[in-house]
Amino acid sequence: MNDETRTKVGSDDFTAGGETPADLEQLREAVGKWRAAELARANTRLTPRASQFTTWSGVEVPDLATPLDSRGDYSIELGLPGQYPFTRGVQPNMYRGRLWTMRMFAGFGTPEQTNQRFRFLVDQGQTGLSTAFDFPTLMGYDSDSPRSLGEVGRCGVAVDTLRDMDVLFDSIPLDRITTSMTINGPAIVLLAFYVALADSRGVAREQIGGTIQNDCLKEFIAQHAWLVPPKPAMRLVADTIEFCTKELPRFNSVSISGYHIREAGATAVQELAFTLADGLAYVRAGVERGMAVDEFASRLSFFFDVHNDFFEEIAKFRAARRMWARFMKERFGAKKEASLKLRTHAQTAGVSLTAQQPHNNVARVAIQALAAVLGGTQSLHTNSLDETYALPTEEAVTIALRTQQIIAHETGVANVVDPLGGSYYVEWLTDELERRALAYIDEIDRMGGMLAAVEQGYPQREIARSAYEFERQLQRGERVVVGLNRYASGEGDKIPTLEIDPTVEQDQRTALAQVKAQRSEADVAVALASVRAAAVSDLNLVPPIIAAARVYATQQEICDVLREVFGSHVDTPAF
Repeated sequence: MNDETRTKVGSDDFTAGGETPADLEQLREAVGKWRAAELARANTRLTPRASQFTTWSGVEVPDLATPLDSRGDYSIELGLPGQYPFTRGVQPNMYRGRLWTMRMFAGFGTPEQTNQRFRFLVDQGQTGLSTAFDFPTLMGYDSDSPRSLGEVGRCGVAVDTLRDMDVLFDSIPLDRITTSMTINGPAIVLLAFYVALADSRGVAREQIGGTIQNDCLKEFIAQHAWLVPPKPAMRLVADTIEFCTKELPRFNSVSISGYHIREAGATAVQELAFTLADGLAYVRAGVERGMAVDEFASRLSFFFDVHNDFFEEIAKFRAARRMWARFMKERFGAKKEASLKLRTHAQTAGVSLTAQQPHNNVARVAIQALAAVLGGTQSLHTNSLDETYALPTEEAVTIALRTQQIIAHETGVANVVDPLGGSYYVEWLTDELERRALAYIDEIDRMGGMLAAVEQGYPQREIARSAYEFERQLQRGERVVVGLNRYASGEGDKIPTLEIDPTVEQDQRTALAQVKAQRSEADVAVALASVRAAAVSDLNLVPPIIAAARVYATQQEICDVLREVFGSHVDTPAF
């Protein structure tokens, strides 16, 4: 190595990169002298801002990262983009080949209203659809159910029958635009509605692409929108994995979601650990169904939160890819490269948005979105500044979409594959998050896997503990949220918000009544009997549910059959 590749640190020379033990020892001595001299004098002149510096997950970070903090061999821990273990990205050329999918989450009111928002977003340059359903739909209830009173169309769109699905995707080419559907307990039913719609339009099943979230485990852990107890819920997931593998080769059968785990109060480490543990449980369910892992693993996708700690979030994506690749190869013997790749959607952190000074949320979202891109996401939703008040207005959602477009086209960050690869701090933090997440996964393995851990309430308790501690940190001022517990102003910003017309609920009920009046009740009864027969046997439930959708059986009618056969779930409180 010649003199041009040597770097000066303090008064000592060392070889850049620390290729040999002698180089590293020389660097260690130089850093020690720097800490004892220059850094100590600086700290005397200006007292450090805090007694310790940590990430938002509580990881204590070094004052300086150097090659001394790197773990292992480059080719083993990092490799090249598009190569195992995919730490640096799942594609060789990443965004130089194709930008991430800009997939804004949308859904409110009636299917007609959400269809208008979909078409607006596509006109604004969005490249994929993401559907938010209202809470009755998420829980498997129709709009005319007494349990749905006051909730229809409030936090998403109401979908009761195939008619609603048809209206929701009116003028949307199902073979050209991919659709993500954020629904879990009744995911098997909404997937059946979507397939029935494609069939009715003459779109070949192998041509429709998208994702059904279908992550039952994180519902029991975090969001609590379940349909049936954990074990039968896993059976429904396995049925959809099997069906999609055979019939929908372009459709992701599960989107394994850390997003809602993080929103419930988990740290980045817990999000990483519990999300991958959920994924391992779904792979195990597919293998136990009799499928070869390489048949279905490539159509499992992920969904991560992107919170405020910029570098921690980047490191989380990198660690997730590396951990998943090794799990798939070492635990399940996956051979195909596609089976080893963790492909992910990301969403900026809704829980980080504040009602106080809501315009600050634009800055938060931009920084979080940049972290997602630098972390190597394949798809991204950016939250709108007004989402602490209501579902977003067109103006707010346009700003959120433009944020992604500015990152893509104006910052230059998409021009280089993995621009932060090799950062001493990023690589150290990636290693540290992986180490801590593996400790959680080891504990889950000792319990018998994630299903058993969920039934014992383990991840629920861990998340509750982290959420409580974070709130205490905010109250003590140890964590600063601008405009909330520091730099607060007396007057709140007044911003326009989207209001859901109270007539939405009655309009949806009227439309549902018309469907019920026009359908054949005899056909519905036969179809629901077929669903029941499949549920009590080991037959795959997706085909009979598609048949029920075609004769306009409602979502709740189908879900009620599943509840009757499998039972209902009551959560056990954790303190």
